[in-house]
Amino acid sequence: MCGISGIFDTRERRPVDEALLSRMNQSLHHRGPDDGGLHCEPGVGLAHRRLSIIDLSGGHQPLFNEDHTVVVVYNGEIYNFQDLARELTDSGHVFRTHSDTEVIVHAWEEWGDRCVERFRGMFAFALWDRNRETLFLARDRLGIKPLHYALLPDGHLLFGSEIKALLVDDSLSREMDPRAVEDYFAYGYIPDPRSIFKSVRKLPPGHMLTLKRGQRCLPEPREYWDVSFRSNGVRDADEAAGQLIERLREAVRIRLVAEVPLGAFLSGGVDSSAVVAMMAGLSDRPVNTCSISFGDPAFNESAFAEQVARRYATDHYVDAVDPDDFDLIERLAGIYDEPYADSSAMPTYRVCELARKRVTVCLSGDGGDESFAGYRRYRWHLYEEQLRGPIPQWFRGPVFGLLGALYPKADWAPKVLRAKSTLQALALDSLEGYCESVSILGSQVRKDLFSPRLERELQGYRAVEVIRHHAERAPEHPLSRVQYLDMKTYLAGDILTKVDRASMAHGLEVRVPILDHMFLDWVSGLSPDLKLSGREGKWIFKKALEPHLGRETLYRPKMGFAVPLASWFRGPLRERVRQLLLGASLMDTGFFDEKRVRWILDQHQSGMRDFSPAIWSLMMFAAFHKRTLA
Repeated sequence: MCGISGIFDTRERRPVDEALLSRMNQSLHHRGPDDGGLHCEPGVGLAHRRLSIIDLSGGHQPLFNEDHTVVVVYNGEIYNFQDLARELTDSGHVFRTHSDTEVIVHAWEEWGDRCVERFRGMFAFALWDRNRETLFLARDRLGIKPLHYALLPDGHLLFGSEIKALLVDDSLSREMDPRAVEDYFAYGYIPDPRSIFKSVRKLPPGHMLTLKRGQRCLPEPREYWDVSFRSNGVRDADEAAGQLIERLREAVRIRLVAEVPLGAFLSGGVDSSAVVAMMAGLSDRPVNTCSISFGDPAFNESAFAEQVARRYATDHYVDAVDPDDFDLIERLAGIYDEPYADSSAMPTYRVCELARKRVTVCLSGDGGDESFAGYRRYRWHLYEEQLRGPIPQWFRGPVFGLLGALYPKADWAPKVLRAKSTLQALALDSLEGYCESVSILGSQVRKDLFSPRLERELQGYRAVEVIRHHAERAPEHPLSRVQYLDMKTYLAGDILTKVDRASMAHGLEVRVPILDHMFLDWVSGLSPDLKLSGREGKWIFKKALEPHLGRETLYRPKMGFAVPLASWFRGPLRERVRQLLLGASLMDTGFFDEKRVRWILDQHQSGMRDFSPAIWSLMMFAAFHKRTLA
């Protein structure tokens, strides 16, 4: 893995501020501690930090073609680079290294911007073609690797793997985007292409951006790939299971190429266990695996990880993590550069820290829930859709809306008695209902929390518009539809962002075989009833893995990577959270109603309500603001 950054003069060929470019590059040192490089010419500056994985002695970046007219800085891995190099060599291109980076410059020469369609892997890169006076930016299909950019008033474009590289330039506006604030408190992250700053954009997954010097305005990114959900023609469950294993094994196999120590995360869940099982079958040496354990059995999966490790005789390493890891809270704000409220970022950070002690590359099981319909919310969404179908909206809206308003909010009661959110969801249309189900704070909670000033600045905007935008291209089947929506939002904005920042903070490369785009496209084409069968999510995935993993691994209840927030905020963090949320830094933003924030704290700390998601979201927003803007 690596970190990239750069400066492009969209208007003229003014000299690049090399000192600024160097500082931008240094801000990403953690992403590439092994090497660094700069290239400057009139109007263009490219910078790179390298974590050496392949061709350790070569592959220095920025990397040029033969006559130095094309140069690239790149973050990622292209797993089919050897096949592409042979094809390009046959077409007359001359290679000087054995790195996947050099494939990019020759592929650009041969195929232009369609080169990205030939790459199989994870990547974000910036390529400068002097002859065409063109800067080309691209991001991989699923958004495993990040890329941010901003156009300054003077016509200079900044870009970087992380927002912190752009913030090095003091002339970049720090004004926050009210819509990003609304999105954050709905989803817990800020979906692309928006960022917390009005001035900064994220290049969406599967998109490219072509900039030519002299353009009067910044062009819109263009999409080059989307998951299809077209039927692959496989209906028989046994045939599907057999093909699934072969395709997964191949996706894992191509990710085992490395000239540095390689291993895998092993949580004990289905997805990471599946990846380890495939790795073990492809290697004649024990697989390096690692996991972390918690003191609280409700959050501890380490015993299940041990079972898989024993079955495959892996070289397994477990480390106990302090369940009260409070010191990490402040550090997370500096890692993510914008508000980010997934509390599993804390154990993810620690497991990456553990893995880096033994390996430089780790395979993970991320993407399994989105690909195979593993989230419980998918099942509940289908139940709700079955009820919505026969009842017209004109009746559902007022009737279920009234019932939801009257039903008490009983966080303290058994789950079977907590019907308020279900009744409220049934009053909404399908997309609004799904938005509420994935929101960490519901629309009414956000409305009560926000100040009149923020409500005015939102001008009626609501976070559901993110989902409505993607739904225009989503499949018709209700299960495939919400899987698609999650792939376009939650997967890139939350899951992959979390893993990228946590791993790169330690100079660790994480590879994600379940999100191989060829494998994912095939999986998307399986019939929905093979993914969610009755109450069993990931049905075909689990059936295919039965010869490889025990039933206790495949069919036990899902646990997740959680931390005990509710008890933290009533106990050891009680006073700290009150000081942070009611302090000047957060309230000076003018975005929040102080009385409501105080009421949320009082209700939670008295035990009357569980407002831990709201408190955590506010804490991470406050930590971001204090570190970045205060």
